[in-house]
Amino acid sequence: MGILNVTPDSFFDGGEYQDQHSILNQVEKMLTDGATFIDVGAYSTRPGAAEVDEVTEMQRIVPIIDLILHKFPDTMISVDTFRSTIAKTCIDHGAAMINDISAGMQDNNMLKTVARLNIPYIMMHMRGTPQNMQEQTDYRDLLKEMLVFFSERLGVAKSLGIKDVIIDPGFGFAKNRLQSFDLLKQMELLQMTDRPILAGISRKSMIYKTLQTQPDNALNGTTALHMVCLQKGANILRVHDVREAWECIKLYEQLNA
Repeated sequence: MGILNVTPDSFFDGGEYQDQHSILNQVEKMLTDGATFIDVGAYSTRPGAAEVDEVTEMQRIVPIIDLILHKFPDTMISVDTFRSTIAKTCIDHGAAMINDISAGMQDNNMLKTVARLNIPYIMMHMRGTPQNMQEQTDYRDLLKEMLVFFSERLGVAKSLGIKDVIIDPGFGFAKNRLQSFDLLKQMELLQMTDRPILAGISRKSMIYKTLQTQPDNALNGTTALHMVCLQKGANILRVHDVREAWECIKLYEQLNA
């Protein structure tokens, strides 16, 4: 899954894709490099990010979906949003899947909307909001509490008739750096949910802070941990650098052939 942030303040590529030329070039590169999905986000969810109102998010994201599908009509677009109105509008414009950092907790209509639309849905584990999540990292047993969280959220989804659900453990979301590494060490336990697992660690602070560098210099560390994610059961890698992730996947597949 290739990441396309059309936000001015994302932690790695904020402000980089603001015109049609740069957006289409990046999408073409990711598709050529092997992306199965393009995940488009118009609301930065980095820790402490400014809140974005619904009108602004809508104005940012819908024209981008139209632009991508006009140029690359077969592209499977995932929409990174926790708002049901944004989700419905984007699906109406041709997007294929919703990627919700809140697992439906921020918008009571999200799961009902996904059920009505009959589309795949990614639910992520998080506490609080992007504005305050880093103050909510007090867990007695992180993996146990995550499994309880996913059990409850998956139960709600099932009761509404949602069939295709992917879970995302939410590295860095209401988890400090050490907790994110503990999560990665035990991530295979999430296979108990019997759902595909998406891992999103690309260039995150758990990598660049450990290496005492910046996101721009975190590709090598990202690739190293992508291999661990695959070994721990990840089915989808959500990445900024598609070609390097695909090389990691190919090597992993050969290792396990």
